Amino acid sequence: MSALKWQGWLVALVFVAGLLVFAPLGLYVWAGGAPAARPAGAARADVRITGCRIDPASRRVVASVEAVNGFPEPGAYVVTVEFREPPPAARGPQVLVKIPGVGPAATERAEVVGPVWPPAATPWCGVAAAEFAPDPTPQTPARLDDAA
Repeated sequence: MSALKWQGWLVALVFVAGLLVFAPLGLYVWAGGAPAARPAGAARADVRITGCRIDPASRRVVASVEAVNGFPEPGAYVVTVEFREPPPAARGPQVLVKIPGVGPAATERAEVVGPVWPPAATPWCGVAAAEFAPDPTPQTPARLDDAA
């Protein structure tokens, strides 16, 4: 075999070896460049019911809801709270509550008023669903003296 043919094989082998070494590194850098997004439904893990009581004056169920922001940006939680007799009862009435202005790693609370409850029954309050919506970035108004 001629020397030129061997050089061609050597170049091909070096190229393949380079791909085997640097392609995984390039894929690792490319895939790791974007911040990890939280999966859908992750907001439900940030919300919990801290209290469930019957208001003595109105006989309505009152649930205390707490949201701890696990997202990297501030936003608002919309929580669906369900009221029913202790499980495994059928699904009960549901009420939406919005908890606005929850900063990153901050805790905010809200109370939700549910339906009128029968006197002999014990209520159960639970989170049926939760959604997180990031606050839009605040737009600073342009000042007139900035244009000059």
